[in-house]
Amino acid sequence: MGPLKGALSLVLYSVATVVTFTLLLPLALLKFLVPPWRAAIGRRADALASAWIDFSNFHQRQITGTELQIEGDLSSLSREQWYLLICNHQSWVDILILIRLFNGRIPYVKFFFKKQLLWVPLFGLALWVLDFPMMRRHSRTQLKRNPGLREQDMEQTRRACQVYRYNPVTVVTFPEGTRFRPAKHKAQGEVYRHLLRPHAGGMAFSLSAMEGRLRKMVDVTINYPDGVPSFWDYSCGRVRRVQLRVVQRTLTEDLLGDYQHDREFRMHFQSWVNDIWREKDAWLDSMREREQGRES
Repeated sequence: MGPLKGALSLVLYSVATVVTFTLLLPLALLKFLVPPWRAAIGRRADALASAWIDFSNFHQRQITGTELQIEGDLSSLSREQWYLLICNHQSWVDILILIRLFNGRIPYVKFFFKKQLLWVPLFGLALWVLDFPMMRRHSRTQLKRNPGLREQDMEQTRRACQVYRYNPVTVVTFPEGTRFRPAKHKAQGEVYRHLLRPHAGGMAFSLSAMEGRLRKMVDVTINYPDGVPSFWDYSCGRVRRVQLRVVQRTLTEDLLGDYQHDREFRMHFQSWVNDIWREKDAWLDSMREREQGRES
């Protein structure tokens, strides 16, 4: 039954995606022809994307049967608030779990994407009409040759985020920068038992680009007690349960600053992020010890 579930899930994802993209096309044309309507068009595009998520969540629940075990209060979340959402990263399934958990509770999620993705057929157009913030991140070699490019990166991202002054949004970032892999973990020196080192600069970059609009943070830690799954595992219903810890935090004024040039602020911000990561690591440790106790 597993492969049959997976195939059915993929068909439903595909149908929902084609229908949603077809409905997004007129909005993309209007956005191109009438730039002053950008904010209003963005709200309608977000509503279509949320409908896609609602449908995807429905068939996920019906087909996969995955149980979400949640630790934390979600009742105070609001669709009228601006949020920064951070999470540890283990699998592409993380994204499906996050949108399943938070759709309808917080504003539609936005991921920063690289400029190159704008040229991917269909996908790039969807990112553009949905106002996902685009960034152009130069390589270390380019920045070393021309440090001024870093300021260009920041200014471009600030401009991309201007539309969010009017529409509440959830900006999502995975501070580890990549999915957890044992080889990567070992190469970093295994500072944390279950996590990669967080890149504090990316979070500081996001907060600065939003110019103080982000005042709340949703801190999510995901644990897969039966092993980290692939997308196919999840689609086939092989993931029985997912454990999540959700902590809401206030983003205070002292977390806004010049991460690149202000050494004192950079040290303060890194310390704050590292404290959060130690807390996440301790929770993962306790959950995995609990699971080992049940098995023994």
